[in-house]
Amino acid sequence: MLTKKTIGNATLYCGDSNEVLEQLTDIDSCVTDPPYGLSFMGKSWDYDVPQKELWEKVFASLKNGSHLLSFFGSRTYHRGAIPIEDAGFEIRDQLMWLYGSGFPKSHNIGKAVDKLQGNEREVVGVSESVRDFRDLGKNTKEIHGLDKLGVGVSASRKSIDITKGNSEWEGWGTALKPAHEPIVMARKPIKGNVAENVLKHGTGGINIDKCRVDADNDAKIRIRKASSEFGQNSNWNDHKNIDTVYDPSKGRFPANVMHDGSDVVQEIFPKTGKSSGGRSYQNTNQMYSGGWADEMGNKTDPGFGDEGTAARYFYCPKASKKDRDEGLDMIDEKAMAWSNQAKAELKRGNLNFRNADGDTAKHNKVQMRKNTHPTVKPTELMRYLCRLVTPKGGIVLDPFMGSGSTGKAAILEGFHFVGIELDPDYFEIACARIEKAVKDKNKELF
Repeated sequence: MLTKKTIGNATLYCGDSNEVLEQLTDIDSCVTDPPYGLSFMGKSWDYDVPQKELWEKVFASLKNGSHLLSFFGSRTYHRGAIPIEDAGFEIRDQLMWLYGSGFPKSHNIGKAVDKLQGNEREVVGVSESVRDFRDLGKNTKEIHGLDKLGVGVSASRKSIDITKGNSEWEGWGTALKPAHEPIVMARKPIKGNVAENVLKHGTGGINIDKCRVDADNDAKIRIRKASSEFGQNSNWNDHKNIDTVYDPSKGRFPANVMHDGSDVVQEIFPKTGKSSGGRSYQNTNQMYSGGWADEMGNKTDPGFGDEGTAARYFYCPKASKKDRDEGLDMIDEKAMAWSNQAKAELKRGNLNFRNADGDTAKHNKVQMRKNTHPTVKPTELMRYLCRLVTPKGGIVLDPFMGSGSTGKAAILEGFHFVGIELDPDYFEIACARIEKAVKDKNKELF
């Protein structure tokens, strides 16, 4: 049964996207995080990527020149992008979202070989997890199903040995730690040229200036002081640069890479120093330039004159810890488990399980959450993506709304939003989060 709900400038549907999309027209952009085809956390809705037929309906709902931004998994990007292209879209680019919170799911081959051969492994440490449910009330147990498991009357402690083998396969595994998600950037073909399409439909371009990577205040001051020498009144345009209206005081030109600013990601980028003339280098290699020069090496713009890790050249959304559950005060918490070990502990009723050893510690635990969607994207990241491809006052579509991150972002950016979600529980969460965003936006305006 299809349910429709209007919250401010957001129109939300609980139902099948294939049915709802046939009713939609004149959409300005589509920003979405669909199933990746990985069966993530055993979720049935993630068993496959969206097919050509669905993207054809998205295509039909969009204006000529409208952009589509869609996340996919690193292993299934090809399966996700091809149906989009087959549906009539032009693939324009691939964006990359880098993050440091990925959970490695690598099979320990050395341990498996030792088990197969009957080899003993050396115990090099012990990890302990605690189960204690004595303080849980009856209602809490019922919410999490612990009453059916007979849990809540005692405490227990489980020790887990940390072992090391001696076979030649010790230290071998089967997978890398995930640290990026690709985003396909596609566009519905324009009519005529871009200028004609923009004037007729308001779509076809991307909002460069509103998505520039901010320079620090000192760099902006240096650039403004140099404005008499450089910028639009200089010989910059003589170099036939595509960005003919070059004003670096607005920030760095947006790239197709974004990152979460975590220490793990920051360490990937080299430290860059500042040379005279505003250009920055890593050692003697001319990498990650902070300015431009002509063929003779003469500086042709003031650059930013700043220094630090090269991560500063890419957009970094400021994540908020309260972002995920904001607006969900009336929704009960539920237990979630990410790793197989944590899932097994949750099945036994262990809400306090946490294995604090190794690289997996952050995810190898049972967590209590109001927002139970497993793949929630940061609102600031989604705001940036909506802003990149949506004209002022435009309509953003998300046919895989989930817990409403795109909708929340679109509303906070001043856009209209149309979201579709099949799961009633996620739909309820999305409605609450978007309603909070509408209230926050109204406070900002009035």
